[in-house]
Amino acid sequence: MGDNISRLLADHGPAFWQALLLTWKLTALSFVPGVVLGVAVAALRLFPLPPLRGFLTFYVEVFRNIPSVALLIFIVFALPDLEFVIDYEPSVVLTLILVCSAFTADYLRSGINTIPSGQIEAALSLGMRPARIIYSVVLPQALRSVVQPMTSLLIALMLSTSLASQVPMPGRELTALVSKLANDSAAGMAAFAVAAAMYVATGLLIAWAGATLDKKVRILR
Repeated sequence: MGDNISRLLADHGPAFWQALLLTWKLTALSFVPGVVLGVAVAALRLFPLPPLRGFLTFYVEVFRNIPSVALLIFIVFALPDLEFVIDYEPSVVLTLILVCSAFTADYLRSGINTIPSGQIEAALSLGMRPARIIYSVVLPQALRSVVQPMTSLLIALMLSTSLASQVPMPGRELTALVSKLANDSAAGMAAFAVAAAMYVATGLLIAWAGATLDKKVRILR
């Protein structure tokens, strides 16, 4: 097995490196906008507007529970029937953004519920407007309390970039590269081992960074 991996890396090392970079790229392009959108959704759900809250709750529940593959298929194959065509890579990114934003909003809702109501009452007594209370008092504390769930979400999102293997993208992320090597050669097991090691290493790095950040920003109650 070791010899097979050595030969595989000698022949396809640059391809694995490019695939890993594409995996990281898709993760970053999905996570950052997904978190921003999720924060906005969580904040808007706090306003006492029943129609808006109902719509956003529906949004969260739909994209939190729909399979990512089904969502990608809808975006790639159904939207063109509505004369709305998105290229393959943006389709993958959009899928992951929608899923990430739904989970972010749900995690933040849990974080918001941990904030003592007395803080909000005190802010209101000082004359702060509801919007300012949300962005200055509520959301900063909620974000600090959900570092660990968000770390797990980032790892899950990184693994979900394997969705890109389901569409003919110009580049290949790790899962797509393994699939190609398994079809073109007898190096399937070795390719899987290398890709698995890269996924695990990236996940451990994210977990370490998340744990470090959590220790620094954790709110002790």
